[in-house]
Amino acid sequence: MSKLQIGIIGSCSDLEYSKQAVTFAREVGQLIAARQHTLIFGAEKDIQSLPTVAARAAVAAGGRTVGITYEKGLEIFDDKSASVVIATGLVRGGGRETVLMLSCNVVIALAGGSGTLNEICVAYQAGIPVVTVDLFGGWSAKLAGEYLDDRRRYKFVAAHTPSEALQIAERLADHQKS
Repeated sequence: MSKLQIGIIGSCSDLEYSKQAVTFAREVGQLIAARQHTLIFGAEKDIQSLPTVAARAAVAAGGRTVGITYEKGLEIFDDKSASVVIATGLVRGGGRETVLMLSCNVVIALAGGSGTLNEICVAYQAGIPVVTVDLFGGWSAKLAGEYLDDRRRYKFVAAHTPSEALQIAERLADHQKS
């Protein structure tokens, strides 16, 4: 299998995610690193997030990560989470999400609020598969096993473990290439 750019999207800490969600994010980041894929995430400037947790774990496991941030400057909340930071010059909620999603072969969504929904919509419109984790609430749970709209382009596939999320992501990305 060729190496993928796998997006991790999901809740920021202001949505008060669970310790189980943090453990899941950490494990999926480690697995992405072990498979030598690149983890792509929205690098926040001011707040912790599940994607940051996953990215930090990937870096600690020797993996590559790319943090896509908003506005200008390369300073981010957790400087141990990104191997590379790309500053888009765009605002959070209005453009950074497009750059982030279009940089991915496949995406794994962990919970999430309005920003995650925005990212899911961009991925869906662009035909980029999204794996939804339905264990921690948020948009990823609401969309698990569902279509986003009446176009019925694809159903969001639910995953229940970090290993399953990565396996599904690899399968969906491989299917996209064929």
